Amino acid sequence: MKYALTALACLCMLQLAGCNTVAGIGKDTKAAGHALESAASK
Repeated sequence: MKYALTALACLCMLQLAGCNTVAGIGKDTKAAGHALESAASK
């Protein structure tokens, strides 16, 4: 659980730092969702 929260926090920071447009926010959010799903299935 602690690992998942740490990963989520890192993804949120990268998302805020890396996207410059509204379209970029959607793409980053989708990628973060896929990363969380794959981490949860392990």
